[in-house]
Amino acid sequence: MSGSVPFVRAAVLTHRLLLRQLITRGRIIALLALGGILILAAVGVATSAEIDDQVEAMVGVIDGLGLVLVVPVVALVFASASLGDGREDGTLVYLWLRPMDRLPVVIGAFLASITVSLPLTVVPMAIAAAVGGSGSDGITATVVASGVGVLGYSALFVLLGLLVKNAIIWGLAYVLLWEGLFTQFSSAIGRVSVRGYLRAIVDNMAGVRLNGALDISTPIAVIVCLGIVVAGLLLGAQRLQQMEVD
Repeated sequence: MSGSVPFVRAAVLTHRLLLRQLITRGRIIALLALGGILILAAVGVATSAEIDDQVEAMVGVIDGLGLVLVVPVVALVFASASLGDGREDGTLVYLWLRPMDRLPVVIGAFLASITVSLPLTVVPMAIAAAVGGSGSDGITATVVASGVGVLGYSALFVLLGLLVKNAIIWGLAYVLLWEGLFTQFSSAIGRVSVRGYLRAIVDNMAGVRLNGALDISTPIAVIVCLGIVVAGLLLGAQRLQQMEVD
């Protein structure tokens, strides 16, 4: 659709509209609690007298809890709701009150979701890495992996919200089974999962070998995740173009 609203302005308008809808007290409290669980786990690592290598143990917690639950679940909650909620309740039609192309709408939804998701993931992840004694390299690795992870998962889940109803349920199944469970047993699956590349980032930057981590460089892992972002947004725009909104 050739819209009269310029591309950047359309994305900004969508971002502002959806951001107000995404930020609710219940979501913020629930996801802060999720981050709090990760920090409590880090405190447990820091205070345990039975751990020989604290850095290795804390990186394991970051991988097994932070990258499996905190990063994807926070992204899922906000990204799937950004356009998915409007799709289900019919309010998406209000975005069409002004003629706008579909791609800036999807980009605006993506930006709205990461505006909330990034601080709710990166901050508790960084605090946990610091409290757990993962060292400066571990903290840097955690911040980079969690930030890149939020971008990749958010693009995927914005698309998911446009594809299916009850996107939270489908998204949780995907996160827990494909990203959480199956990547543990197959490096091939790791290559077609966001977490596989996040684990490679942590593995390279933290200096702690994670079992089954992809043997690729950090720049390649980041580039692949950014490629996932581009693909997710383009497919989301295509899906939105095909949808009947009334």
